[in-house]
Amino acid sequence: MTKKIGILTSGGDCAGLNAVIHSVVHAAHHKGWEVLGILDGTAGLLGESPQYKTLSLDEFDGNIMRRGGTILGTTNKGDPFHYPMADGTHQDRTEEIIANYNKLGLEAIIGIGGDGSHDILRRICQQGGINMVGIPKTIDNDIGETEASVGYDTAVMVATEALDRLQPTAASHDRIMILEVMGRDAGHIALSAGIAGGADIILIPEIQYDMDKLLARINDIEKRTQNSAIMIVSEAVKAPDGQKIMVTDSTGAQRYGGIGTYLAEQITARSNIEARTTVLGHVQRGSPPTYRDRLMAMAFGVKAVDLIATGQFDRMVTWKNRNVVDIPISDAIAAYHAVSMDDIMVHTARSLGISFGD
Repeated sequence: MTKKIGILTSGGDCAGLNAVIHSVVHAAHHKGWEVLGILDGTAGLLGESPQYKTLSLDEFDGNIMRRGGTILGTTNKGDPFHYPMADGTHQDRTEEIIANYNKLGLEAIIGIGGDGSHDILRRICQQGGINMVGIPKTIDNDIGETEASVGYDTAVMVATEALDRLQPTAASHDRIMILEVMGRDAGHIALSAGIAGGADIILIPEIQYDMDKLLARINDIEKRTQNSAIMIVSEAVKAPDGQKIMVTDSTGAQRYGGIGTYLAEQITARSNIEARTTVLGHVQRGSPPTYRDRLMAMAFGVKAVDLIATGQFDRMVTWKNRNVVDIPISDAIAAYHAVSMDDIMVHTARSLGISFGD
């Protein structure tokens, strides 16, 4: 009988997801397998009937891998173990997911997600005896035990290009241009883009800044002939007193946002330079993937299929030393990947004279 496997994307979207799906479909069909794409992440396995589509090789001619986002849809809401119901209660709906997995006759599932998605998917699979292989994706690059995740390189490229476009405006108007970028609690995007984009100041959550030192650096820049500066700040950077800068959306949920505006107001009030803020937001997610994200995504997809073929489950593929290897999913979840103080990029930035405000 033909082996039948499933694939789903979970959590926030990013560039490179379609390249992963492209490679899984090709590698699986090369082995004579059938691939079912689960729609909208785990939400596609809720209810009486699973929501899916059979992924035909004819659909994957090379164009899909160039597209941002995910053709399968995704979700980053509604923990199946504590699912919000219409009446305001919460229910454990994991057995629905397990039942629909079995209804489809799948022999394994490939889950593409971040650390939170991997944690939830792994617990569901352990509960239901489901064979799972994970693929790391997140623009934040904060999944443990992998040097890079699908989507990160593209997000850095977009942020770098934004800095390239802000610099002429900063110079023309003698302003400080502040770029606020995503990254959740990790500062990888701000750090890498800040170096590549020639930022004067990089603020990341892992390094506590001092407002007086930050202003001193800005005044120093002003005295050294240039009356403009470029600053990049990660969304999770706090106010000097340690307070998180958050915004509340229409549902009442809070998320990071506003640190760029906060800093611009403080700098303008306490210096002679006008500061303006640009919030890059979801622009970092939707771009066509860079060549590196495409290559990594397709290498990850092929490796995931190989793991299924050899019966190796509860594993996540990772990128280490220019090679694709696999580790226990539990190891990846446990080892959060923040920027460390001995990171070569931190050393590089300091050696280039870039300030962290400390």
